[in-house]
Amino acid sequence: MDDTADTRWKTDPEAPDAAEQAAGGGGADELDRRVAAAAMRLAAGQGWRNTGLLAIARAAGVPPGAFYRRFPSRSDVLAAVSRVADTAVLADEAPVSPDESARDRLFDVMMRRYDALLPYRDGLRSVVRDLRREPLTALAFSRHFGRSMAWMLRAAGVEADRTGGALFVAGLGAVQARVMRVFLEDDSADLSRTMAALDSELRRAERWAGALRRRSGRASPTDSPPPPQGTGEAAGEPGSASAG
Repeated sequence: MDDTADTRWKTDPEAPDAAEQAAGGGGADELDRRVAAAAMRLAAGQGWRNTGLLAIARAAGVPPGAFYRRFPSRSDVLAAVSRVADTAVLADEAPVSPDESARDRLFDVMMRRYDALLPYRDGLRSVVRDLRREPLTALAFSRHFGRSMAWMLRAAGVEADRTGGALFVAGLGAVQARVMRVFLEDDSADLSRTMAALDSELRRAERWAGALRRRSGRASPTDSPPPPQGTGEAAGEPGSASAG
């Protein structure tokens, strides 16, 4: 998509007056929500590759200067979708239960994330399809995606900053990449297919982590990383390149 092809600035008449809000009145989270919703709505209707930054800014009602400061590239727009989902998960300040396994905690965290991504699913299908033709956007988004997965681990009480944390992050990214494909096509009312796929992938991850610990002679009964294979798909989401 050549964003320079869209050279005329015209605010969508149906969009809210966002000049004051984009300057800070609505807050960064609100700006993320509006831009994410506009981007995914346009992507669902006309395809991600045909959706330019100016079109997204107009649909969100954000002046170009304010839009540029927070979303200078297409990967930053995809990062906004991830941030909206991550923020929804992290807003739950309930303490981590020590009685639950890391797998159970990760299951709960990731299902809450899929719930938050549900309103954007039609747009995400287009992103997954079209992002394969945008390798630079996918590469740029991968940094945001890794940060997102690290925070999902933290939300589940798994420390992503310790030695070996990068494997945890890569592993959860691999799980996300595989489950995202199911989520995008899951037409069940309760996302039962997504739940089944996530449970299966996390159980497989737990077995892998147990085997790795036994081989290395280390014991870590609760913090089990997902398997770190398959992370080449992680740049799509917004969640993964089966995506985010």
